[in-house]
Amino acid sequence: MNKITLIFLFGIFSISLHSQQTLIKGSVKDATSFQPILNVEVTLEDTDFKTLTDVQGEFSFSANVPLGEQILKISKSGYIIKRFPIVVNEGEIVDISDMIMERDLSQSQDLFTITLSDDELDNDSTASDNITGLLSSSLDVFQRTAAFEFSQSFFRLRGLDSENGSVLINGISMNKLYSGRPQWSNWGGLNDVMRNQELTSGLSPSSYNFGGVLGTTNINVRASKARSGGRITYSSSNRSYTNRLMATYASGLLKNNWAYVISLGRRWGNEGYQDATIYDANSFFLSVEKKLNEKHSLNFTGIYAPNRRGKSSPNTQEVYDLKDIKYNEYWGWQDGKKRNSRIKEVEEPLLMLNHYWDVSSKTTLNTNIAYQFGKLGNSRLDNNGTDLVNGFPEGGGANPTPTYYQKLPSYFERNFPDDLEFAYTALKDFQNNGQIDWNALYLANISNARAGGNAIYALYEDRVDDSQFTFNTILNAELNDNTVFNASVNFQRLKSENFARVLDLFGAETYLDIDQFATDIDEAQNDLQKPNRLVGEGDKFKYHYNLFANLLTAYAQAQFTYNKFDYYVSGSVSQTQYQREGLYQNGAFPDTSLGKGETLNFTGFGAKAGITYKLSGKHLLVGNGGYISKAPSLRNTYSNSRENHNIVPNITEEKILSTDVSYIFRSPIIKAKLTGYYTKIEDANEISFFFADGIGGDNVAFVQEILQGVDKQHMGAELGIEAKVTPTIKLKGVASLGQYTYANNPNLYLTTEADEESVEAGFVNGFKDFGQSKLKDYKIAAGPHRAYSVGFEYRDPEFWWFGATANFFTNTYIDISPLTRSSNFTTDFDGNVFNDYDEVLARELLKQERFDDYMVVNLVGGKSWKIGSKYISLFASVNNLLDKAFKTGGFEQGRNANFRELRNDKALETPVFGSKYWYGRGATYFLNVNYRF
Repeated sequence: MNKITLIFLFGIFSISLHSQQTLIKGSVKDATSFQPILNVEVTLEDTDFKTLTDVQGEFSFSANVPLGEQILKISKSGYIIKRFPIVVNEGEIVDISDMIMERDLSQSQDLFTITLSDDELDNDSTASDNITGLLSSSLDVFQRTAAFEFSQSFFRLRGLDSENGSVLINGISMNKLYSGRPQWSNWGGLNDVMRNQELTSGLSPSSYNFGGVLGTTNINVRASKARSGGRITYSSSNRSYTNRLMATYASGLLKNNWAYVISLGRRWGNEGYQDATIYDANSFFLSVEKKLNEKHSLNFTGIYAPNRRGKSSPNTQEVYDLKDIKYNEYWGWQDGKKRNSRIKEVEEPLLMLNHYWDVSSKTTLNTNIAYQFGKLGNSRLDNNGTDLVNGFPEGGGANPTPTYYQKLPSYFERNFPDDLEFAYTALKDFQNNGQIDWNALYLANISNARAGGNAIYALYEDRVDDSQFTFNTILNAELNDNTVFNASVNFQRLKSENFARVLDLFGAETYLDIDQFATDIDEAQNDLQKPNRLVGEGDKFKYHYNLFANLLTAYAQAQFTYNKFDYYVSGSVSQTQYQREGLYQNGAFPDTSLGKGETLNFTGFGAKAGITYKLSGKHLLVGNGGYISKAPSLRNTYSNSRENHNIVPNITEEKILSTDVSYIFRSPIIKAKLTGYYTKIEDANEISFFFADGIGGDNVAFVQEILQGVDKQHMGAELGIEAKVTPTIKLKGVASLGQYTYANNPNLYLTTEADEESVEAGFVNGFKDFGQSKLKDYKIAAGPHRAYSVGFEYRDPEFWWFGATANFFTNTYIDISPLTRSSNFTTDFDGNVFNDYDEVLARELLKQERFDDYMVVNLVGGKSWKIGSKYISLFASVNNLLDKAFKTGGFEQGRNANFRELRNDKALETPVFGSKYWYGRGATYFLNVNYRF
């Protein structure tokens, strides 16, 4: 062989070697032990390149790897999935050694935020609307801390409630059209199948919808995406339920291209932390997927989670002082058991069918239909006139509520100051009893029935029977290496039937369906078509109407990714239609209650954009800005939908302007994010119902308060930082500093029964304009405006871990009464300013209450064991270790509607109509054991 031949062969061999050169290589290690991890799946996203790590934790990809910007994904069961952006250049080696993976603690700590949400997020009071959509652990230490540490204090992200965040299941919106908020208990107890989530925070872009200013959470329950295997879980707690049992099995994708997931759950308890808060809930889940071919797949999901829960009451400080923070006015003893009069029952099955189409390797189309139906009921006691005498109701019983103001010591101290024996008797009676006397209700009804009368007392439920159809289609397309396009169209149609239904007449047969407070017999009729009607158990009464809503939305979004900059632009448009149909002709509103009312139309628009500047691999700057206009919720559109068609005066779309800027630092040791934000809400509406004294005089009336054109301002900063100081110890700190205020003086209107007394008080057809309510610069009741957390985690290489946090909460405010900040506060019945009005005293009376600051210490820990291919894990937490008593929220009673009423009441050592409060729970525990196979 001559030299030329040798040189030629050597050249060919060199070229061959170069073509076979490794282009991507690396290794993966455990974040705690730094030991290599075997069989980690390493994938180049959107390609067919996939491999596993060897016993040294190493992997490599050789020739033909696509060039340019790529995403390297590493995943393994029991670990948190990670994605790394890399750039592959021709002829160059990408070495990404010593990537670390952290254990997925959700498998052992069994993310109980969903459990918390069942109990608190869907509570009737807005004070309980705290965590606004955080269902799961997030890699963002701030969001993770907000979910686990701050939620017990009714903390709200950026002072906003959950209607500003979007929750989806398989791309289908779960936010209710009535309130704009998700009904968490519709999927309560299904933690195992709700783990696969995609979260975006704030205005960040989502691949599924335009979202709200608090971001989007999409819960993926597609059967083929569930981790295969089974899990059995038992939990014990003293928070909302006392026991929980769950069982889940996922098949994974079978050889015949079928996949299925089944999950069953039960949560129960006779009493949570508050007295008599029963819990009885079952959960059923089924997801079945058929992969039709390489491009098409169908998935069916059914969710059925019926649940019943006993409510707990907000109370005045007088009541808490006489009892304790566990006191609940809603229950009483019956046959040796605690019976709660306020039960919330939810039974709303959800069915959905999803079609997944991989149009190409870079384009997908997801089309979904869903149908949800069922009932939601809230029970309560009622007392009414039992008979008609001279055409008017008579024979009504005393208010059965144990905290009714005329039963408490403060009432007797005010009205009998010279004879405190009455107050002392009331005090001892309340301390010794202080609960509903169920036996007395039965005796009163049975006695009256034997005398030929009707029931004096009744237990009934306010009932909502909804049926909703949803259709949407979601497009995701990678247009080129730098551009991704997202778009969707969504349609929702709701029919909501609303009525009251008699549950229990306590031994009587009939109940008179009239309004005992009306001054005219015709106005007293709940339904003029059936005057003086007698109803029995199971019958509808009081009110009956339908609400209809149609919502059509569309959005489009483009995301651009480059070496130094990422940015996106997104736009949306929506059309909303509402209508009320009255099925009763209410006597107080005979001309505006029966039949179909006006069809209301609202048009909404949204636009947002954001940019990320990558200063380096460790430093990023992120900015977002957006504007949203949207229809008011059904709840805040009609002034009193139970009785009439009337809508909020001057109603219009709600507008939201929001922006945020973040600095992000990431290194192997420290991760930190600092965010500043500003959100302005304009033209919002708020509706509330209460009894008020002194409406244009000394009258007591049940009123509907309409606050229209409300502007709010939310601004602040968020800081989250965590540092891995050793392979086993991590320190973390979080701070949320906010200021949430009313930004204008909105318009205030009251509506009430159009009777003689309301006319004397200046109402016209039951309506009165009180002008502006002076709310500007008052603080919004949104939980703690400022919250701080410091803590640590220790993770041992032997798979046990422990953590502790100290959480500090400040600047929590009472929810103020708009009526006492209106012209009604300063004027008497003829519209003149009170002759004894004292402006200095008035300012003091109207000063907003700020609650005491407090600290809460939480402990958490767990241990996992591997037995063959099976896992057993234990998780335990203790919240409020030091048993600190603290107020989480409250509201001023609107009963004291003018200067004289409020002055006289606050002059007492114990006000009769003092503010009502919610207290946080004392020391509580949560224990969870699961077996995974």
